[in-house]
Amino acid sequence: MGKYFGTDGVRGVANRELTPELALRIGRAAALMLSEKSKQPIVIGRDTRLSGQMLESAVVAGVASTGLDAILVEVVPTPGVAYLTKALGCAGGIVISASHNPLEDNGIKVFGPDGYKLSEEEEAQIEALIAEDSGPRPIAEAVGRVIPKPDGAELYLDYLKKQVSVDLSGLHLAVDCANGATSAFAARLFSSLGAKVSAFYDQPNGTNINHFCGSTYPTKIQSLSKEVGADLGFAFDGDGDRILVVDEEGSFIDGDQILAIMGLYLLKQDKLPAKKVVATAYSNGGLRQAFLASGGDVVYAKPGDRFVLETMLEIGSVLGGEQSGHVIFLENATTGDGMLTGLKLLETRQVQGRPLAELAKCMNIFPQQLVNIRVQTKNGWQDNARIKSAIEQAQEQLAPFGRLFVRASGTEPVIRVMGEHPEGETLKAVLEPVIKTIEEEQGGSRAS
Repeated sequence: MGKYFGTDGVRGVANRELTPELALRIGRAAALMLSEKSKQPIVIGRDTRLSGQMLESAVVAGVASTGLDAILVEVVPTPGVAYLTKALGCAGGIVISASHNPLEDNGIKVFGPDGYKLSEEEEAQIEALIAEDSGPRPIAEAVGRVIPKPDGAELYLDYLKKQVSVDLSGLHLAVDCANGATSAFAARLFSSLGAKVSAFYDQPNGTNINHFCGSTYPTKIQSLSKEVGADLGFAFDGDGDRILVVDEEGSFIDGDQILAIMGLYLLKQDKLPAKKVVATAYSNGGLRQAFLASGGDVVYAKPGDRFVLETMLEIGSVLGGEQSGHVIFLENATTGDGMLTGLKLLETRQVQGRPLAELAKCMNIFPQQLVNIRVQTKNGWQDNARIKSAIEQAQEQLAPFGRLFVRASGTEPVIRVMGEHPEGETLKAVLEPVIKTIEEEQGGSRAS
């Protein structure tokens, strides 16, 4: 990771760490880097955070200062900006969003002309250009224009509907939009295909994004689905690139189970190249067990959707994702898309004529525990003798059937501890000393 870019773009507390001044420099540097290959406009979108317009204005100023035009699509899910970047033939795309992070945070993600997130090397080029603060500064008629494109979101919705062949008549869906970027679109999308939709948390006011709702608060959609008598429930995150599902029996279906449902179906149809899907170390061990039993396999990438995508491209896979519900259908999109994933699940459910609750049983779930420890500092945790000793001891206790994974978040002051073992009580007892040691050494407390 660089000085500014983490595992998913630039993130920080808006107006403190991610200031308008920095946003302008990022917008300018990104435009300079992207303009080396194309002089076409850059499309810019955002989520519903109050700070979004402030940072958007700064990014636009930076882009226009290089002579490139900026196309504004306003509030659109992150995958919508990725799609529009490629569909409109733009030099690149920029999203102002901090995804599932709390209100005070915001972020900047950059897409290349192909709709893919930038590589680490390309992000390093942007960081170098920020430091140099040089490059051309056109004047008069050569300054970039700002071009509003209010129909951008409609183009994206039309594209989504063309990715599936499904009739949702008779289906009742409950959707939780996290008061985020899907708020104006999710109910319209699914109802246009025939579903009855009960929408919740779809009234953003600039300050309520992800506030005790969305995919990071799964019990909300679980209870709401039951309350309104919905057949299924979908919960999205703030920027709409992930989804959590509640099935017909009221149980959760996470990203691992989505990969199992979709991947095993594609494998059976001989439509899964290399017979492999891509997941991360956070994925449940039951996912690989299910694929191995069916003649396929799971390849593990580093945590982060960008690394999942890179691995997919390397091995020729068309399906990959994370347990969080960030799933990439590479034949349909260039990044994770919550609404697209929902459509794909509904199409598969209809084609197979079986409820999602039944389809999800294709995978046995190993007991797993993920604890997020919010720390005062992430610095030095990997070299801390006490933490290293606690991790090594835990790994020995969990072997040979279990595993332990400890990682610092690339976007938050959080250290994540994930453990897995066939025996849930054993797992809990073994993880506790590791969690306690990290809290003591890094000055933190568990957030979940």
